[in-house]
Order: sequence, then C-alpha cells, then structure tokens
Amino acid sequence: MTSLLLLIGLILALMLVALWPQRGLWWQWQRHRRFGERIRTEDALKHIHTGEMEGLRPTAATLAEAMNLSAEETARLLGRMEAAGLLTRHPDGLSLTPQGRTSALHIIRAHRLWERYLADQTGYEANEWHRRADISEHRLGPEDTATLAAQLGNPTYDPHGDPIPDADGRFVGHGGRPLTELAAGRTGRIVHIEDEPQVVYAQLLAEGIAPGQDVRVLEQNPERVRFWANGDEHVLAPALAANIAAIPLAEPPSLAAMTLAALKPGQSGVVVRLSPQCRGPDRRRLLDLGILPGTVITAEMVSPSGDPTAYRVRGALIALRREQARLIYIRPSSAAAAGDGTSTAAVDTTASQTEWQETP
Repeated sequence: MTSLLLLIGLILALMLVALWPQRGLWWQWQRHRRFGERIRTEDALKHIHTGEMEGLRPTAATLAEAMNLSAEETARLLGRMEAAGLLTRHPDGLSLTPQGRTSALHIIRAHRLWERYLADQTGYEANEWHRRADISEHRLGPEDTATLAAQLGNPTYDPHGDPIPDADGRFVGHGGRPLTELAAGRTGRIVHIEDEPQVVYAQLLAEGIAPGQDVRVLEQNPERVRFWANGDEHVLAPALAANIAAIPLAEPPSLAAMTLAALKPGQSGVVVRLSPQCRGPDRRRLLDLGILPGTVITAEMVSPSGDPTAYRVRGALIALRREQARLIYIRPSSAAAAGDGTSTAAVDTTASQTEWQETP
C-alpha cells in the first residue's frame, strides 16, 4: 500500500512538473516551438523582402535554399504565412502583402539597429555583428526597437551602410554603385559594404575597408581593381570589389589627409576626423582624451621598440599604439603645440564636426 501511494505521489509530481501552468515542461516546449516558428516566419519575410527590393520574385525553392529547409518544411511555413495574411503565392513566385511588408520592415529595423548597437556600444568585432543581430532581432518588439533607436540617437544607417527603416517603415537608400563602376582616376565615398556572404565580408575587413572612407580608383580592368582608401593602396578582384558601394565625388579633401601614425617626432597635425572603423570603447577613449576635430597633436617620441608613440594632446602626453594612431585622420600643421594644444590657425571646425557625424 505504501509503495502504491509513493508511486501515485511520484506520478502526480511528474505531472505537476510537466503541466504546471506557464512553467511546466509542456508549456516551455510550446513556447519554444512557437518561438521557433516565429523565427522561421521572420527570416522568410526578410528573404522575400530582400528579393523584392532587388527586383526579383522569390520562390519556394529559393526560400528553401536560403533557409536550409526541406520541401515539406517550406510548404508548411508558406501555408502558415499565407493563412496569416503575410504573403501571396503566384505561379511565378511569392510576394508580400502590405501586412507582410510591414512585418518584414520591423524585423529588418530591429536587425540593423542591433548591429548599430553592437558596433557603437560594445567591443564585439565587426565579423560578429551580423550573427549576433540575427539572434537578437527576433526578441525585439516595436517598443523595444523604438527605445533602442532613441538610445542610439535614431541612426539612419547600420555599420555596413544599409538603411535603417524608421518606425513607419520609411528609409532612404545609400545611393551607392559598385566600386567596379567607378572609372579609373575618379574619386568617391564608400557608403556600403556587403556583409554577406561572411567569407567575402571577412576579406573586406582584412583590407580595412569601411563605410565613410574616401576612395580613389587607380586602375580598373577585368582582372583587378586597384584603389587608394584608408591611407593605403588596395588591389581586389572585380568580384570582390563589387561588394563595395560608393558615390562619386569631386576631389575630396580627406584623400590628402594622413593618419596620425605617419607623423615623425617633432611634427604636428590637426585632427580632421576619426576613422569609421573606430567604434565602441576605442572611440569613446579617444574622445575622452580630447581628440576632436581641430585639435593639434604633436608626435613627441617613439618607444625603443618602435611602438607605441608618445603624442602631446591638449598639454598632456599620451601613448598610442600604431594601430590606434591609424584611426585618427589629420592634416599636417606647422602650428606649434602650445597652450591647450588646440590649433591657433583658422580651422574649419564646422566642416570637421560635420565629417565627424555618422556617414552611410
């Protein structure tokens, strides 16, 4: 009898663990299943919206390939989305309904805002931004994205140069064209770096290429694209260079600018701007040190090993590694680093401050 009671008690306890409202294992499994369906739905919305923006008509086959789904899984997914009023199936493919487009723009907004957050507020490397945003985007509701946007100052572009839709789904594209379309001898400003596929993005990161940099094409042919950007010369295959988008410019003054790393001891320079690659804690540290547009910086001495170098900034002596100094763009200056270390020459700080702002 005692054994029977113990058995019944054990069964009841297991049932409570499994079926306890909101906290039981069955409820947790249900929430996990629904969240998984939500992730698939939102990923499908992004895929179809991207295709529509590129003038294409996505199909069940392209969706299955992009999301690594079987034909059966894809059919179930499309059936749920159609029943929810998110898409319409046509003989030649899929299209989003107005409701589906609104939902797609929300998830795109959440993704790009989170990438912006990771770039500006954390120390994660650039090759981590997209993957982490892919995870977090599904946990952000409209109120969460509005709060995040306000915290970031309502940015209009993500760190790759993709436009961030506003709360009403409106956005302005970067307007750039592939670098392969910029003729030799022309200059431009990089406004977008394609971050997919990851292997391509990794190669562009290794080259030090980022939105906001000015670029001059030196050579353009079917074998290679040779150009100057970020204080260095780069040579890329056209297929790789096509993942860089730029807008044509007249001769930009910043191409003549050099980085702080080029100064020799005794030489001075006026800060023009920080590199777009300088983000998060590194950017905040340089700003806290007073490295702002118009500030004069003088190279004082180089360590015996050649790195770091001591610089005088606003009367203080600070040490910067070469990799840090390469993030600071300057104009050569003959002004002495006296007083508070700011330039006594007529520096166009208004223009400099404009360059300091976010650029797509």
